Amino acid sequence: MVSPPRQLALALNHAERLSREDFLPGPSNEAALAMIERWPDWPARALAIAGPQGSGKSHLASIWASLSGARMLSAHAMHTPTLLDALATGALVLEDCETGNFDERALFHLLNLVKEHDGYLLVTARTLPASWKVGLPDLASRLRAMPAIAMATPDDALLRAVTVKLFADRQLSVDEPLIAYLLTRIPRSFAAIQSAVQTLDREALQRKRPVNRALAAEVLRDLREGT
Repeated sequence: MVSPPRQLALALNHAERLSREDFLPGPSNEAALAMIERWPDWPARALAIAGPQGSGKSHLASIWASLSGARMLSAHAMHTPTLLDALATGALVLEDCETGNFDERALFHLLNLVKEHDGYLLVTARTLPASWKVGLPDLASRLRAMPAIAMATPDDALLRAVTVKLFADRQLSVDEPLIAYLLTRIPRSFAAIQSAVQTLDREALQRKRPVNRALAAEVLRDLREGT
């Protein structure tokens, strides 16, 4: 049998909508969202939000940045000489902060600057700061004291809504049979959903097919068979 023609899929960036109106609230993220919207009435000058990949941490950070005027800084790019400039607006988002991917002295210095300049800091991470293994005792003490919110496991309704949103971000309209099929056959995580949506979008373009349940069944079968 002759295989159907495959079109070259270009590596195009798909803009994820990160406004407050585009955020999908649910039991797993309601505490974090409430704290973001409560700003500046926070229990401390620094707050951490922890959760798995794709759980909405960056979306919440974007919402807070719009509210506070915060700049965004990746943890691995944090260096002591540039921290005062990073905090120039009085608010800063420190993204993807985990054990081993940041300069401990720089983070300790940043926490001091936030306090000294009456600034605000939002930290995003996959794990709670209190669990990070750090060598500086003073930093470990600060991390244990930092208010933190863990994103809970998403419920069915939120997983379904996120799946629809990720397709919509790629300008793909999908039906209920496809959503139901996917959510019963892939791991129940945001990362798995992101990967499935990306794969289906790519395969639809390559195979010149619509994104539907039939395509999903073929793609998942091919992945199982390693083809």
